[in-house]
Amino acid sequence: MSTHSHPTPLRHLGPNWYATVMGTAIVASAGAALPVHAPGLRGAYEAVWALAVLLLLTLLAARAAHWGRHPDQARRHLGDPAVAPFYGCLAMAVLAVGGSTLSVGSGVVGERAAVAADAVLWVAGTGIGLAAAAAIPYLMVTRHRIAPGDASPVWLLPVVAPMVSAALGPALVPHLPAGQWREAMLLGCYALFGASLLATLVILPAVVARLIHHGPLPLALTPTLFLVLGPLGQSTTAVGNLADVAPGAVAAPYADALAGFAVLYGVPVMGFALLWLVLAAAMTLRAVRGGMGFAMTWWAFTFPVGTCVTGAAGLARHTGLTALTWVAVGLYALLVTVWALAAARTAAGLVSGRLLAAPRPAPPAPARAMARTT
Repeated sequence: MSTHSHPTPLRHLGPNWYATVMGTAIVASAGAALPVHAPGLRGAYEAVWALAVLLLLTLLAARAAHWGRHPDQARRHLGDPAVAPFYGCLAMAVLAVGGSTLSVGSGVVGERAAVAADAVLWVAGTGIGLAAAAAIPYLMVTRHRIAPGDASPVWLLPVVAPMVSAALGPALVPHLPAGQWREAMLLGCYALFGASLLATLVILPAVVARLIHHGPLPLALTPTLFLVLGPLGQSTTAVGNLADVAPGAVAAPYADALAGFAVLYGVPVMGFALLWLVLAAAMTLRAVRGGMGFAMTWWAFTFPVGTCVTGAAGLARHTGLTALTWVAVGLYALLVTVWALAAARTAAGLVSGRLLAAPRPAPPAPARAMARTT
């Protein structure tokens, strides 16, 4: 991830690398959101948060250098239907670090600085996310050439970014002036929730139809099936977080209704998320048996599972059900495991230089699969 004078490493640094920031930040914030707490864990969450901040700063610098030195490659990424959707990861990385700064980093930098940092990052991330949610589908319609069998869970990345804004925005509501400001923020987050949810409901049937009619994804892309969990877990998290702050922002009848909506929406959606998790895990095991090697797509195992942790934790908070607490804890154990695995393999790939090499010299099977993106 060096930005030194040698141009080759940066030339192939794509927007998908922001997934490392997302996956790391949510390990910290999901841990802080768990209904159970153990001594010493807070320090561990803070260390992971600091790592996420460092990763974000490093990648922002590296990607800026990429655009500056290799604008042809950057434009090619935007024109590639397999790569362009990953621009949604930039928005989610910025938002995830902002949210974890307030929920975890406040113990390190102080609450006032954490609120200010989160406010700036939330506004920036939301703006970038809305731009991606509009621009990438526009490019898909007008510029990209997409065959009937090309539908991919990666398509969800640009449109799920506003859902991350909807889930993390409520933490800022109590810090806004009472009255119009809080109500506007609350209802604005619900609008972001709706924009993302309805876009997801348009894309998801195409993804499922592609799987049914064209069979399993190429081996290297199999982990992207976990991306479907993102809008499911994040929307459940959003309605729970919004219901938490609604009493201070809107009148009592609406606040009560929103608390009910958090459970009535969240429980069925979490049920579907767990069903999809089983399906995606089964497909992944099949791919591993088929020889699936490490690729950056493994980071798809992290952030989406983290959103299910925060969603289940929110439901546990609103219902008081111990069973949901155990679901959240179990999912968090899975999150930490897959994050450690992806982080270790990524570090090894960086040291060897393989992950930043040109696509052609990469191991043939995953490279061919990634190029086909069927």
